[in-house]
Amino acid sequence: MDDGEETVRLTAWVRGRVQGVGFRWWVRARALELGLAGSATNLADGRVEVVAEGPRAKCRLLLDLLGGDAADPGRPGKVTGVTERWTGPRGESPGFYER
Repeated sequence: MDDGEETVRLTAWVRGRVQGVGFRWWVRARALELGLAGSATNLADGRVEVVAEGPRAKCRLLLDLLGGDAADPGRPGKVTGVTERWTGPRGESPGFYER
């Protein structure tokens, strides 16, 4: 199996002005376009937690869109940083949800 096709779980914590600006909706749309399962959740400290499961290459692309070099100019809010953690998949339900 190609490393890019390995199924993984990405958890990303996104900092900046990312609550109350449509950021979770935007993340959901990008994740669904990539065929990923998971969720985007507002945290009490102002961050958004993004959990995505699927092929490693697709998860990497989502991570890049969240705040890396490939960031979408239409991304709402202002991202000041992203912390990531990669683990094995846990079997997220199909679909991507805003929580």
